[in-house]
Amino acid sequence: MSACVPTRATDSNANENRTKRVHPPHSPPPPAPRRFRIAGADVSASIAVFLIALPLSLGIALATGAPLQAGLVAAAAGGLVAGLLGGCPLQVSGPAAGLTVVTADLIHRYGWRTTCAITVLAGLAQLALGCVRVARTALAVSPAIVHGMLAGIGVTIAVAQLHIVLGGTPQSSVLANLRALPAQLADLHPADVAMSMLTLALLLLWPRVPGRLGHLMRKIPAALVAVAGATLTASLTGLSLAKVDLPSWSSHALAGLPKGPVLGIAAAVLTTTLVCSVQSLLGAVAVDKLVAGQPGLSARVGRSDLNRELLGQGAANIVSGALGGLPVAGVAVRSSANVQAGAVSRNSTMLHGVLVVVAALLMVPVLELIPLASLAALVMAVGIQMVSLHHIRTVTRHREVLVYAVTTLGVVFLGVLEGVLLGVTVAVAVALNRLAHTRITHDEKEGVHHVHVRGQLTFLAVPRLSRTLHHVPQGAHVVVELDGSFMDHAAYESLQDWQNAHTARGGTAELTGRRTGVGVTEPDRTGGEATPADTATGTPIASTACRCHPWTPWRNHQCEPPRSASPSGHPGESTDRSAPGTAIPGDAGTGPGGHQLARGISAFQRNTAPLVRGELARLAREGQRPSQLFLTCADSRLVTSMITSSGPGDLFVVRNVGNLVPPPGEESGDDSVAAAIEYAVDVLRVRSITVCGHSGCGAMQALLNSEPGGARTPLKRWLRHGLPSLERMADDGRPWARLAGRAPADAVEQLCLTNVVQQLEHLRGHESVARALREGALELHGMYFHVGEAQAYLLTGVDGDELFDGVGVADMSA
Repeated sequence: MSACVPTRATDSNANENRTKRVHPPHSPPPPAPRRFRIAGADVSASIAVFLIALPLSLGIALATGAPLQAGLVAAAAGGLVAGLLGGCPLQVSGPAAGLTVVTADLIHRYGWRTTCAITVLAGLAQLALGCVRVARTALAVSPAIVHGMLAGIGVTIAVAQLHIVLGGTPQSSVLANLRALPAQLADLHPADVAMSMLTLALLLLWPRVPGRLGHLMRKIPAALVAVAGATLTASLTGLSLAKVDLPSWSSHALAGLPKGPVLGIAAAVLTTTLVCSVQSLLGAVAVDKLVAGQPGLSARVGRSDLNRELLGQGAANIVSGALGGLPVAGVAVRSSANVQAGAVSRNSTMLHGVLVVVAALLMVPVLELIPLASLAALVMAVGIQMVSLHHIRTVTRHREVLVYAVTTLGVVFLGVLEGVLLGVTVAVAVALNRLAHTRITHDEKEGVHHVHVRGQLTFLAVPRLSRTLHHVPQGAHVVVELDGSFMDHAAYESLQDWQNAHTARGGTAELTGRRTGVGVTEPDRTGGEATPADTATGTPIASTACRCHPWTPWRNHQCEPPRSASPSGHPGESTDRSAPGTAIPGDAGTGPGGHQLARGISAFQRNTAPLVRGELARLAREGQRPSQLFLTCADSRLVTSMITSSGPGDLFVVRNVGNLVPPPGEESGDDSVAAAIEYAVDVLRVRSITVCGHSGCGAMQALLNSEPGGARTPLKRWLRHGLPSLERMADDGRPWARLAGRAPADAVEQLCLTNVVQQLEHLRGHESVARALREGALELHGMYFHVGEAQAYLLTGVDGDELFDGVGVADMSA
């Protein structure tokens, strides 16, 4: 096996030497690079996006009441201008469903030409915001407000388009549409209803066709199939239907000077700017997540520049509004399709804009065959999808469902700007209530009084805290559980004074907190002051019996009394008095390991269990819903919850020797790992899988040092799954995996890095993983943890530059 060890240098000049070998110093200089080239992947991706954008652009224009050409103008401006200037190369911009309600209201109030002028002014406002670099600040809006806004817009769209689906005409508001719905149901138009139902059926069933045929069919967008199927059916049957009407471009209305009250125009500009900017920035962040799931693409595209994206969106809105188009924003459906179709640069977005222009000029006779009912059904489906059950579950889990509901209802019944302002008001009120509201309970269990303080402990809660503590009998043993993250000086003084008085009367007081995880005993009776414990503010509270962190190794615990002598003078007897009158389970008759384990369990029950019991009870009721499968080595130095800052229910963890993923197949497969992968992907529906290697891996050392032949021990049989990693490292035709900023320290570290990349390839071979990747429901990540440096590295490139980049303290994208 040692013969397989590569002999290439691992110093920082390795890449330079390889480059010199490929390009000899005396060879003719390489030809100058071509100035402009469109990759084949960009061409195919642009066609896929164009086929989605064409019917959606017409449908959104129909939903707003604007001229249908306005949707095509916006799509072209979004593709060409935002695609060229924006900071997110793979985001596709155009007329967005999230702007439908805003635009429809503006057209109803001010007319079409003034609406175009408002779009131009909103674009100028976006340029100003991009110049002052506030894009990141815009993302500080509560997700509950953003999702509530989009849900309210979706409800409004769906209710309005339902009238067109039924063959009628929508009203100006949701309430008016709801009141008119019974009359509309009584006056159905069978042809419109039939085409709408056909469109919805194709939208629903097309992506769900099983088997190899279904995989091939899904390459054609469902939106295009639905509209094309309804159009073909209507043409063949000769049904009498309202169809798309595209007047001559010579009569297309452009932007005019805004006419209307100044405050009204200003509010309209503010609303349009807000919705366009937030939707585009959130879309850029979502595209970054999609790109991160394809490591080879992430190394080529890089992360989005949100301020530049805001500038690009502003320029696109100026052009679109000036040419008589709808407002432009980043569109999630088209951007997702762009990434999944294999786009590798902004050329795909721009080429899609060119295709829209060609269609608008040359395909008018074909477009005029499309039934309006089919477009309305398409937009209604988009509106329904904007009310996301996933978002509702998320805000419910974070106790922000009230903010979500108020924002949604406000947008539906009052308007977008009013609904968002109402949501912001409720969000602030909820935050203040959480800060000011503190729940204090008192109960007695087995002679011990428990005072539980849940919430932030401020001066507002001091009177209730004092009353509760006053009811504790003198001389009693009290445990005060501080379940919060903040304590002000008034609360600290109140607790300190009570504790001193209580212990002076013969009682004992123990304070535990979310941050301390330690017990507090009575102060020093020799006259010295007690040493306080840190709660959340760094303010001392009381002397501690244990200052060890949850991740402190057993041998470093400072809370265990010395075992050299007992009060009776017998060496080796324990002097532990942490639990008077009780024995620690497993303490008797066990060796050092068993004793340490028992003490660790006891410390958990005493300090940590009270803090996590509520969360674990919730998980027991609801079941596990982890979002990540974390596959790493069994090495005892890797504490997964510590290096990922995760808690109960976050990670589905698989550990084995060498963080290996056996390739699927009867000859080399391993059922335990494959079963865990299948369960995580198909049952738990995890959204990402991370393979984590680490420095000084014993399995990699064993691979490098093993010799051919010898006994086939279980360890050797298992390590055969690491042989492809060894072969990959020895292959001169492959780039070496490397760390950002330095070369690998030795061959072992080089193999540890290479092994992560190779195991990701094995992972893609599993059927459940491959299927989830094709559907865009799963992301794969590589990670390397350097134990000695306590530094994590994330894989940012595969099939090109296999670079592990260090995760910084302020890196929130990781």
